[in-house]
Amino acid sequence: MYQNILFEVEDHIAIVTINRPEKLNALNAQTMLELRDVFVKIKNDDEIYAVIVTGAGEKAFVAGADISELNKLDAVSGREFAERGQEIFNLIENLGKPVIAAVNGYALGGGSELAWACHFRIASENAVFGQPEIDLGIIPGYGGTQRLTRLVGKTRAMELILTGRRFTAKEAYEMGAVNKVVPQSELLKEAKELAKTLASKPQIAIRMAIKAVNMAYETNLSDGLHLEATLFGICCGTEDFKEGTSAFLEKRKPVFKNK
Repeated sequence: MYQNILFEVEDHIAIVTINRPEKLNALNAQTMLELRDVFVKIKNDDEIYAVIVTGAGEKAFVAGADISELNKLDAVSGREFAERGQEIFNLIENLGKPVIAAVNGYALGGGSELAWACHFRIASENAVFGQPEIDLGIIPGYGGTQRLTRLVGKTRAMELILTGRRFTAKEAYEMGAVNKVVPQSELLKEAKELAKTLASKPQIAIRMAIKAVNMAYETNLSDGLHLEATLFGICCGTEDFKEGTSAFLEKRKPVFKNK
């Protein structure tokens, strides 16, 4: 179906693999179009509960954008280029289903930005992150200035974006930018175990929780609490809520139907 990505679904878990290993999985225009298409399909598929995003091969998750395409941009097309990428990464962040970045190797520029847009990040020990756009005379355009700052704070983000320096998986973990660091041989296994756990949860509550947490950075506390109460109320009207509370009281394992 796709030229530059692989897509498979098993046990309600989708795996999206960016498949340009000869180009270190760089995000060219075709790959971005395919990412948008596959995530729209995932969003609309009620049988997919969790997603893993990774890169083909052992060298790179995504080693940035395609520089040969960047080189052709001007002020107008540059803004359009950034907005198209932001739309796709916003789709991932607001998918309503948990997305796990399994970061193997280099995650630079747009690769880091793709990881920041995911809800979870598990990195291999050899993973390397960075926002090196400054050395090309530009800034991150796919959300890096906003999401990295929210993840690690203004002080660290300012340093990383203005210097463009690369940082290791261990540093990323210590900053709070990744959830876990594992040997490369265990990366996909760890991601699948997390996805399996998330897929076993009541999916309406998962969707409401993602929406509430995402909104925490977009609004003030009062409006955030109002949203939380509204979403809590929606959950209380579901069959899964009745099943979860009944199972707890009856000391049995709940059987959720995502209704």
